[in-house]
Amino acid sequence: MKLTYKYRIFFYFFIIFALFAVCVIVIEQEEEKKQRTQALEDRLDSYADMIHLYMEQYQLSDSNISELRTLAKAMPLDIRITIIDESGKVIFDKDVENLNSLENHADRPEIRSASYQGKGSNIRVSASTHHEYLYYAKRYKGYYARVALPYTIETKGMLRADNLFIYIVTGMFIIVLLLLNYVAGKFSRSISLLKNLAVKIKEDKPLPEKILFSDEELIEVGNQLVDMLNQREKGRREIELEREKLIQHFHYSKEGICIFDRDIKKIYANTNFYQYFNFIAEQPIFDLDAITEEPAFDSAIEFINKRNGDDNYHIYQLQKDGKTFSVQTIVFEDGSFEITIKDITKTEKTRLLKQEMTNNIAHELRTPVTSLRGYLETLSTRTLSEDKQSQFISRAYSQAIRLSSLIEDVSLISKMEEAPSLFVTEEVNLLRLINDVRIDLTDKLRENDIQLQVSIKDDLTINGNYTLLYSIFRNLMDNSISYAGQHILIDISNYMEDGESIYFSYFDTGKGVETQYLPRLFERFYRVNEGRTRDTGGSGLGLSIVKNAVLFHKGEIQVRSHSGGGLEFLFTLRK
Repeated sequence: MKLTYKYRIFFYFFIIFALFAVCVIVIEQEEEKKQRTQALEDRLDSYADMIHLYMEQYQLSDSNISELRTLAKAMPLDIRITIIDESGKVIFDKDVENLNSLENHADRPEIRSASYQGKGSNIRVSASTHHEYLYYAKRYKGYYARVALPYTIETKGMLRADNLFIYIVTGMFIIVLLLLNYVAGKFSRSISLLKNLAVKIKEDKPLPEKILFSDEELIEVGNQLVDMLNQREKGRREIELEREKLIQHFHYSKEGICIFDRDIKKIYANTNFYQYFNFIAEQPIFDLDAITEEPAFDSAIEFINKRNGDDNYHIYQLQKDGKTFSVQTIVFEDGSFEITIKDITKTEKTRLLKQEMTNNIAHELRTPVTSLRGYLETLSTRTLSEDKQSQFISRAYSQAIRLSSLIEDVSLISKMEEAPSLFVTEEVNLLRLINDVRIDLTDKLRENDIQLQVSIKDDLTINGNYTLLYSIFRNLMDNSISYAGQHILIDISNYMEDGESIYFSYFDTGKGVETQYLPRLFERFYRVNEGRTRDTGGSGLGLSIVKNAVLFHKGEIQVRSHSGGGLEFLFTLRK
């Protein structure tokens, strides 16, 4: 039968206190017995001194030692007196008449002790009288005086320790046991509370805010424990919440993410990883542990198996059916790792487009810069007539204007793509804005005999950026002036409007463009005729700027051939 905690602690302390009490009683009894024996020996010592004084006073010797019986009669009747010479021969014994029958007493324990220490005592049975005595011997000059007290019940009682101390210790022991039982009960209740708390923790049950222990220190310990456990539970819930957030992030991430353990066994994978993995794999696979068998992932697996201790990051690209993927591997401290697959096809195309744009910009810059350099070198190294100088300066100025226009257009289109938030929006009246464009282009319109027809309501406004809206109509009109020819009509109208957008039509009646070239008109630096842009002085970015400005205003733009000749641009602007 298994004892409860209360009875176990009671039993343990009972054994300890019982041993302690027994030890105290034994030590006390021995000490008291020693003190009582010493008191009795002191009494016998006084008898021995009395015998010695008597013998000195009456100058007793072997011849008249029998006179000592007179003194013996005066002493208590139970006291036995014996005189022994230095050789151990008994020369007087109160209780023995025939001294010759006595053995030599030199080897008696009390005599041996007295010969070395001056006095000695011993309890033993007398060989002559066959009675048990407490012997006490004291050495004097020329003899030993030995006094013996019969070791009877009375004598034993005189040497026995008092039992009062035993009773006191026993009473205290009982009181301690009662107190111990009370304390053990309190401890048992506290342990039971702790046990119940542990069970609740194990079974993941709600914990109480406070625990009512009976002891102040246990109250503090219990409450601290509850606070720690509640804090741990709170931390666990927070970790679980963060885990859910992380899983949600993985789930909705556009990247394919999969986490493996150190043995290359899948722990978690989102949907995109399955899709990308099966797109890259030679055949459909749903067991991601088979990633080691796919050649496309050999680089990642080789890195994991052969990496150095501090090298925990690896990335490479792979091509598959016209798509470009970036495969990234991150190894964690415990040997587990994460593989991320990212579709960078669009990013790669953008990079190539930017590279192409950079090349085109360099190509476009080369012509005006070369022309400027040639004109300026000619002016600085040769002596020219005033007419020639004026002509070269005018051409250099034209190339500088062209260069400045190209730089402004590149800056504007880059700003729209990289930092659209830098454009401030405001209420813009579109009719007033188109009139501003008309005023700026009045000379060019007149030179080419171009008629501008505008059908815009006076109060038509949108919330947009003035500069970008201006660039839309300015570039469209510049494009018509430069390429559509002379004696034409430009028409601008808003033919429809709804709750969200305004619909515009812009067309001219000029030369137009063959149908097969229309889809590429908005591409940067695209030319229907390779020499067309340079000949007319344009940057080759005008229609690209128009498209990006329309997109900035949450609109769309298309181009088509106009029924009356020329081109027609249909676009919307969000109110």
